[in-house]
Amino acid sequence: MIKKIAENKRACYDFEILETYEAGIMLKGDEVKSLRKGRISIQDAFARVEDGEVFLYHLHIPPYQPASMLASPPERRRKLLLRKQEIRRIEGKLTRRGLTLIPLKVYFKDAWVKVELGLARAKKKFEKREILKRKDLERETARYLKEKRVL
Repeated sequence: MIKKIAENKRACYDFEILETYEAGIMLKGDEVKSLRKGRISIQDAFARVEDGEVFLYHLHIPPYQPASMLASPPERRRKLLLRKQEIRRIEGKLTRRGLTLIPLKVYFKDAWVKVELGLARAKKKFEKREILKRKDLERETARYLKEKRVL
């Protein structure tokens, strides 16, 4: 069973997602309890490959109040759990093409916290404008067709 905790909706607007990967994330107990309450921010988060391991930066998990004495820092780097083959593949694509690795979703899969990572290329401003124009045009045509059918 999958229970979504957070989704980075802005990522699809700012980036073109080329590939997605599912990774586990190493957390402490108070962080998991905070996630169960739905307290997380993944807007500014990104991942990097360092020494054959993948780490997630700027993932903000606020401290769990009852465990505030032993709380870990809210934006510490967190290790992601991926297979070595996937890490090598991601590392190669990140270095060759100048892509970015960003979290798209954080969710519970059974009892485990998972992160969906996206291998992404940043969109240019004119690409974003074209997409908005296309959406507006589709919305207008749908409205027009709906009105024609009613009349």
